[in-house]
Amino acid sequence: MSTEKNGIIKDSFAQLGVPKTLLLGLQHMFAMFGATVLVPLISGLSVQVTLIGVGVGTLIFHFFARGRVPAFLGSSFAFLVGIQAITDPVYGIYAGSGMSQAEKLQYAGGAIFVVSFVYLLMAAVIKLIGVQRVMKFIPPVVTGPVVVLIGIMLAPFAINQSATNPLLAVVAFVIVLIASVWGKGMLKVIPLFLSIVITYFVALLLHNLGFTNLDGGAIFNFTQIAAAPPVGLPGFTIARFDIVAIIVMLPFALATMVEHIGDMVVLSTICEEDFVEGKPGLPRTLMGDGLATCFSAFFGGPATTTYGENTGVIALTKIQDARVLMLAACYAIVLAFSPIFAAIIYSIPDAIIGGVSFILYGMIAAVGLRTMVEAKINFNHNRNLIIVAVIFVTGLGLNFGNPISFNIGDTAIPLDSLGLAIATILGILLNAILPKEEQ
Repeated sequence: MSTEKNGIIKDSFAQLGVPKTLLLGLQHMFAMFGATVLVPLISGLSVQVTLIGVGVGTLIFHFFARGRVPAFLGSSFAFLVGIQAITDPVYGIYAGSGMSQAEKLQYAGGAIFVVSFVYLLMAAVIKLIGVQRVMKFIPPVVTGPVVVLIGIMLAPFAINQSATNPLLAVVAFVIVLIASVWGKGMLKVIPLFLSIVITYFVALLLHNLGFTNLDGGAIFNFTQIAAAPPVGLPGFTIARFDIVAIIVMLPFALATMVEHIGDMVVLSTICEEDFVEGKPGLPRTLMGDGLATCFSAFFGGPATTTYGENTGVIALTKIQDARVLMLAACYAIVLAFSPIFAAIIYSIPDAIIGGVSFILYGMIAAVGLRTMVEAKINFNHNRNLIIVAVIFVTGLGLNFGNPISFNIGDTAIPLDSLGLAIATILGILLNAILPKEEQ
């Protein structure tokens, strides 16, 4: 039976119909696509295998989450530094070994595969001692500012992407704004999809009229589309294992687990359900996330993680049907077997993604503030001020400050990629140590 409260839609098939629901799934696919394929393009992994990894991984997650949590698992940026520490031809752990880049990527995949079992270990611990005991260490005074950090840390990506062509970014932003605030019916439900499609055609018009990006480059580059066949199998590779690579990769599992917990808290707030202590529960969602990463990494894909971009879509549209995210996963799998279609979607100018991300990333930060407000955090207490202050300064300082690194052998591991994890750990420690009430 469909339910609707405060405009929230839980059963999109019953309340909106099949055609509209199919479009909603496409909207979520667009929301995750740009960031998801960016990781393989930077690291050298296969884009097609990545789409298979995140698509099947998302379905694995929903199986363990019993189809209750509207989440999409995309490529994890947290593991990107670990991949580079293994594969870099100059500074990587295999530099000078004569090993090919493809072999190095296999060892990186093996390392991700092994460390993803940390998720399963954490899920077992939470199951053993109880979610409530674990959540006492990460109350809203910790999770709230951490979620704000996630939104703020994503903000530069929106700015940088928009800066390539501010005109297109403004058009995309304005369309989202108009559709989501003043739109009626279906227009209000698919503001992001609508914005991307309309702005794409605007970009095509500007391109044909001779307009360029700010750097003088063409708005579109159709070379990749022209060279792509309509159908093609993904280039799967099998993970290989080395203890040194595993040790290098291990710290990055913490960052994505923290991100996972933060996303579950955010989704619980947005959906007005308790996915952490209630159903399906944090142990099951962590297990699903970990096994999704296992699958993806074993066949040559990246680590997966719950995506804030899709959480932002849910907050904006109020469509909370998990099946819509499953549709997005199925679309990703189909795309993996159509190189030309994937090339067309990837031809979307960065500025368009940046324009729609202005609202999405801000939404994530706003949800973090909402978490603290609804929990009635008392900021007259210095303990609460200190916890929030340390989380913000640590996370933002490490992420945006001068690069700080530590060495594992000859490999420098920058701490900026671990800023969110370190800030969360400090917040948890301070929450446990500082007295609950001021003396």
